[in-house]
Amino acid sequence: MSDAYSPVPELNLLKAFADRLGPVWYSDGFELREYGADAGLETWSEEPEFLGRLVPFANANGSGSNYAFWRCDDRSDLSGLPIAFIGDEGDLYIVARNLLELFQLLAIDDEALEPEFVERHSEAHEEYVAWLEQTYGLRPPVDREALRAAVKPDDDRFQAWLAQMGIG
Repeated sequence: MSDAYSPVPELNLLKAFADRLGPVWYSDGFELREYGADAGLETWSEEPEFLGRLVPFANANGSGSNYAFWRCDDRSDLSGLPIAFIGDEGDLYIVARNLLELFQLLAIDDEALEPEFVERHSEAHEEYVAWLEQTYGLRPPVDREALRAAVKPDDDRFQAWLAQMGIG
């Protein structure tokens, strides 16, 4: 039996980084949670196909939103799956094409996008950005609009799948 946090090596590396930091924020509202644990998905649908295709792994904010892998196919490398945002206010959409793209988005540290918060990054933001670059050679994205456009085909497929499930 493995002591690993998850079957996803990239998530395990992030978990080890977060454990080294201790109880501090490195990206606004983001926090790893028990891998695969209930994230209130049954409030959307109790269909086994729906519940079996979303694998929650992180809180997206402090009010009940989550990130989950969308098992859009049966690939073995889960890190390559699209990442769904499961919102506490009724939003369901694909936020990233894969896990490393989500890691890049986390490096934006959302509060920093608002002009009045430019100097108010999360406490361990710089450590996270350094970890991301050292571990994966990635930096925060420069063009968020390009990322949104790139994720659109995955989100369109996700929205079609949700409609098949009777959601949306």
